[in-house]
Amino acid sequence: MKKEERINYIVNILSLQGIVRIRELSQKLGVSEMTIRRDLDSLAQANIADLIPGGAVLKRNSSSDLGEEHYLFSAAGSQMIQEKIRVCRKAASLVEANDTIAIDVGSTTEQLPQFIPSSLPLTIICFTLNILFKVYGNENWEITLTGGRFHRNTLMFESPEGVELIKKMRINKAFISAAGVDEKLGVTCANHYEVETKKAAMQSSDTKILLSDSSKFGKVKIAYFADLSDFDLIITDSNLDPYYQDIIRDLGLQLILV
Repeated sequence: MKKEERINYIVNILSLQGIVRIRELSQKLGVSEMTIRRDLDSLAQANIADLIPGGAVLKRNSSSDLGEEHYLFSAAGSQMIQEKIRVCRKAASLVEANDTIAIDVGSTTEQLPQFIPSSLPLTIICFTLNILFKVYGNENWEITLTGGRFHRNTLMFESPEGVELIKKMRINKAFISAAGVDEKLGVTCANHYEVETKKAAMQSSDTKILLSDSSKFGKVKIAYFADLSDFDLIITDSNLDPYYQDIIRDLGLQLILV
């Protein structure tokens, strides 16, 4: 594959996922990791990507050059990336063999599958294209994709039928994301169409786990879907304001700081 073709492929993946990894690109494109490093260096010099250990993330504010339809997801994915990775690495350690888990829409939860041991037998319920891409190749994982209308800004599939399917299932652990977490106005997301699917995943789950970087706390977005007290466990980074640490613990919730 020529360099121009590789670069175009990498930019497309960045626009969809917000992050790329050298090893995965090397295997996918059939070239050396050194070649991928040079490609990523070129994108960094072009102000399209920021380099991170083992890969690159979409550079903040570059999404407008990559197409408006991916703006919201890719912009979110490039922010607080190291914190999101730490949150998801810890969350993955909670997954046990033969669990049924739900992985929510979001730039944080998108990081989760890469840290789940590939040898674990699991059932995974998902409703986003980016999560499906990360899990479908593992033969140890049974996949349920709920389907429905595709929303390009979040890569989410959404439908009343998908919500009803989730309600009929029983989930061991639901990994839920949020765009805003406020002590008074609750846990919110940026799109009304996310709400019913998020609620269904929580209602069907034994353990409800909120995955959120600390920047989301104290913010309120337009669509309410839960109260803090609806969760059993909250995993966030160690920069969380002590004010919110006290609120969470006063509610009797388990809090893990990473």
